[in-house]
Amino acid sequence: MYHMLFEPVKIRGMELKNRVIFPAMGTRMAENRAVTDRLIQYHVARVKGGCGLNIVEVAAVHTPSAPRNFLGICEDDLIPSHKKLTDAIHAAGGKAGIQLWQGSLAVGMDPAARIFMVNETTIRGYTLPAITLAEIDEIVTCYGEAARRCVEAGYDCIEFHCAHNYLPHSFLSGGLNHRTDEYGGSFENRAKFPLRCIRTIRANMPQDMPLFMRIDALDDQLPGGMTLDDTVAFCKLAQAEGVDVLDVSRGNIVTAATVYEVPPIDIPRGFNVDNAAYIREKTGMITVAVGRINTPELAENILEQGKADMVVMGRAQLADPEFLNKAREGRTEDIVYCVGCNQGCYDGFCDLQNRPFITCLRNPQLGREAEWALTGTETPKTVWIAGGGMGGLEAAKVLHQRGHKPVIFEATDRLGGQFLTAGRAPGKQEMADAAELFGRQVEKLGVEIRMNTPLTPEMIREGKPDAVILAVGASPIQLPVESTDAVRVVSANRVLDGLDEIDGETVVIGGGLVGLEVADFIATRGSKVHVIEMAEKAGKDLGSLRAITVMGKMHALGVEILTDTRFETLCETGVICTNQEGKITIPCRNVVVAVGSRPNDSSALEQACAELDIPCTKIGDAKQARRALDAVAEGFAAARTL
Repeated sequence: MYHMLFEPVKIRGMELKNRVIFPAMGTRMAENRAVTDRLIQYHVARVKGGCGLNIVEVAAVHTPSAPRNFLGICEDDLIPSHKKLTDAIHAAGGKAGIQLWQGSLAVGMDPAARIFMVNETTIRGYTLPAITLAEIDEIVTCYGEAARRCVEAGYDCIEFHCAHNYLPHSFLSGGLNHRTDEYGGSFENRAKFPLRCIRTIRANMPQDMPLFMRIDALDDQLPGGMTLDDTVAFCKLAQAEGVDVLDVSRGNIVTAATVYEVPPIDIPRGFNVDNAAYIREKTGMITVAVGRINTPELAENILEQGKADMVVMGRAQLADPEFLNKAREGRTEDIVYCVGCNQGCYDGFCDLQNRPFITCLRNPQLGREAEWALTGTETPKTVWIAGGGMGGLEAAKVLHQRGHKPVIFEATDRLGGQFLTAGRAPGKQEMADAAELFGRQVEKLGVEIRMNTPLTPEMIREGKPDAVILAVGASPIQLPVESTDAVRVVSANRVLDGLDEIDGETVVIGGGLVGLEVADFIATRGSKVHVIEMAEKAGKDLGSLRAITVMGKMHALGVEILTDTRFETLCETGVICTNQEGKITIPCRNVVVAVGSRPNDSSALEQACAELDIPCTKIGDAKQARRALDAVAEGFAAARTL
């Protein structure tokens, strides 16, 4: 099964056991630019899970401009920590690469750090000068020294990062580089800096050590930026300087195309593969396909069709470190699939205040592989779980793995809770599929599941379980507004679940995630939709990349979004609202309410547990209406510590 995916490949002197790469992804797991035990365990888990090549995240080559909590390979005293990582990867049966990186602005940049910009740039009233010729020489030298350190640290290959608005890409792209000296203007001039970097990296590597290059396929939405053919031309020049492999990415932070760097669920699977195939055909170089490749079937198909020689499967292996072992053994029904939610990886990476490093909705152990390794219990308990949503299912799975006896009581006829509802919105079928598969996986483990059976206080008093986990979720907040003969009032969840059909002009009250998704659902079916939101901005509960895609789709569908607008009442022709202009009337036949959720009442269950001195833990939306990321994490924590 998946013959091409698990076919070995040799690049110069490096032999890989399969064609899957775990790519360089920022984690914020480094400390003082050094590799930590946490980062080592993170990589080793994916190596043991079957990955062919692990490329260690962006490693700064220049100390004064290196951001906090980014990895560095910019000083000799960092070599031992890197050697500890490569030794661990090799001992686990894998190969280790490292990505050499020189940024401009980056998440976590120390305000005192030197910042190199290709052009003079004004940001928030502060002018940053353009990098000087002497500083260019300094950075080029740093790339060579970094490559030397990589060799000493035992890496099997090196990747040069020439994408995503970082300094080499900023020089290369005519949409970003506006210099008038020898490094600006013509394509040949713009290519000088990245080619100098490649040249010095290659000069400090053994002949049999492969050099990869991460490159943007093209500069989306960036006037004067790189086209596919420009990229082909540069890749040929890079090949002449010693680049062996093209890791074809996409995205820039100047435009909305930033969504292509860590593409959310709204971006189609494999969206960048055809670009990689074109570059492969025109250059004849070994090429890696990147971009929402999260199933073994898709990866195999890409390789079979000759569109790429290898594939990046990054977030797929964040969600399930055993992804490749399961695929190789044909256990695809056991894989925990990434759904492109971006809640833990990208949003978590950017959330400097609340998260020390990245995490994953599907895998709460991410970054804590050793710390939170599951251990069997010496005192098995019967644990009743009220609710079969994502948090309840996670708790049941972990309890079973540890040797407890979980029993799920689900009040409805389906598992997956609101995650399943979210998957009914256009473009989010992967979430519904993941929720349904999760239910089947927990059932396959042998967990007892009682459908259409709400847990009651009487059942607790009679059955006396050893512990109870309350995962009863939340319900939509209802407004005190009833349908009239002229205007029908329904809840967003019922529309998404297909329980209420909507036809005709519609007002959605609430411009959060649920409101925007139900607006998408209705507008996609051809009805005119208006969204009214009390706050000054719609989509405030969306992560930054999902906000770009969701708001872009609202615009494409012609959905009208009125912010700073409050619903007042119904009228014969629709709804009356107030905003800064006073009272306005919006014509409609339907009103869909999406003003948030509140936790379902579990006080009676808590009281029954208290009477019998039964440990009782509340998780997820039952505690406070939040994201699925929180529910799954709390379900895992409750089961891990019981």
